[in-house]
Amino acid sequence: MPYVNIQITAGATRAQKEALVKDVTDSLVRVLGKKPEHIHIVIQEIKEEDWGYSGLLTDTWKQQQQQ
Repeated sequence: MPYVNIQITAGATRAQKEALVKDVTDSLVRVLGKKPEHIHIVIQEIKEEDWGYSGLLTDTWKQQQQQ
């Protein structure tokens, strides 16, 4: 029973999340031969102020990239 946890910064649309779930499921079926009904996928959206990247909080890093 595969369990997949996808962590992304907040802001993905429902359609994007649906596409992720479909693509990951399809990959597990194709590559590992798993049954779709046994695959569990959790998408966790994390605020950019709660995610660090390159020594900075992601929202700060993005602001610096726009300057």
